[in-house]
Amino acid sequence: MPLGRSRSIALVGVGGYPVQVEADLADGLPAFTLVGLPDTSLTESRDRVRAALSNAGCPLPSRRITVNLSPADQPKRGSSFDLAVASALLAACDKVRPQSVSGWVHLGELGLDGSIRPVRGVLPAVAVAVRAGHPRVVVARANAAEARLVPGAEVIAVASLADVIALHTGHPPAQPQAPQVEGAVPVPRRAEPDLADVVGQDLARHAVEVAAAGGHHLLMIGPPGAGKTMLAARLPGLLPDLDDTAAMEVTAVHSLSGTLDPSAGLIRRPPFEDPHHTATTAALVGGGNGLPRPGAASRAHRGVLFLDEAAEFQTTVLEALRQPLEQGLLSLSRVKGSVTYPARFQLVMAANPCPCGRSWGKGMECSCTPAARRRYLTRLSGPLRDRIDLQIAVNGVTRADLLTRSEGETSEQVRARVVEARRAQRARLAALGCALNGEVSGRVLRGVLRLPARVTMPLDRALDRGDISVRGYDRLLRVSWTLADLGGRDRPCAGDVEQAVLMRRGDRVAA
Repeated sequence: MPLGRSRSIALVGVGGYPVQVEADLADGLPAFTLVGLPDTSLTESRDRVRAALSNAGCPLPSRRITVNLSPADQPKRGSSFDLAVASALLAACDKVRPQSVSGWVHLGELGLDGSIRPVRGVLPAVAVAVRAGHPRVVVARANAAEARLVPGAEVIAVASLADVIALHTGHPPAQPQAPQVEGAVPVPRRAEPDLADVVGQDLARHAVEVAAAGGHHLLMIGPPGAGKTMLAARLPGLLPDLDDTAAMEVTAVHSLSGTLDPSAGLIRRPPFEDPHHTATTAALVGGGNGLPRPGAASRAHRGVLFLDEAAEFQTTVLEALRQPLEQGLLSLSRVKGSVTYPARFQLVMAANPCPCGRSWGKGMECSCTPAARRRYLTRLSGPLRDRIDLQIAVNGVTRADLLTRSEGETSEQVRARVVEARRAQRARLAALGCALNGEVSGRVLRGVLRLPARVTMPLDRALDRGDISVRGYDRLLRVSWTLADLGGRDRPCAGDVEQAVLMRRGDRVAA
């Protein structure tokens, strides 16, 4: 009984598992059955595969065809299985060598003319295949550059089923020269706005530097035009390039999202996401039909998620960020299954003090009612604010600032201090499994890294008064360590702790 086997990859989040595709041709009434918990798009591959094979000169015989996707108890979705199904059928029809087909992982969507089209998520799929011991992968030519970013992968790019048949009959198709995306030819650094463009705002500039150095979250409250958006847009330019592990994580997420430019190689710069305040919960944390796709929070992994006009976001949207702010992960559950995406980002929020934005200072020009003023910033709930390390007031720029403006430090100068501070953190935290102060647990801060009572006295008093929670206590300790690292000190002093407390009281000044 003719039987053909091939392999593909089923993705679940940025991970997944290998799938063996089995094709069987049996006597009986002509039929094409696909089993193994396929979704709608995968079930429709029967018609795509039949037409593609026919137009490629290899029509399916009039027999009873059964294709099984194993493990059969796990759901599969997407059109990336088309190429594996077609390859298994070619082996079952004895058009190619079965041993060759079974030794390769096939990823690609079929056109009705037999062409191979690119699919999303090739980089994480190839990474799963390599980890599972199947490094030989066949992909569409448009996905070749992305697939070759995975170390240890042997990638063959195909344009049509004719190339697949040639490969599995011992005549592999000629491969186009792969672009040098890593190594010899460095990828030019993308243009990023410079911190020197910001007029005045010494306190806010320092807060942005502290946030960059320690990976802290930041809330800025102030009137319109004070420079909050400019400061947030310049935060990514202060961050160092991503290391290999982080770059692979970020690139995998953007591959799944369909926002990856594979010709530029791995994403080495921290991403910057700034969704509009009308964004839905699904747009921010992930959603879609079937298993959810990554949202803005996951696309900002290892980078910055900026929420401008934060008080204009729906409350339910903002509250959805509480889990990733604590865990660095987004676990999304739907009827068809659950999926987890990485989401260790720096949250930066900017908000006006009231709906009209003029209740700053004396607030004489504010047209909002007292109730509207109180209600506006309460959209940023207490539990959400409690997770924000730095909360500062950004005053409006005065004429004196313009007349006495001196050239502020550039992003390059500030980045140098940020890099040195992060180097000190890595050396101190390497044995604790952390890389940044913003990731250190409270148990470590109050244990191995415990500070003397005379240093933590401002925090102890604030905790006794009920001004801060234990979570806030820990976050202020993290900021204190970052201030010490920026100052070149081995441990925080009382001045660092006092400064950390002051940099968390901007919301009270604005309220």
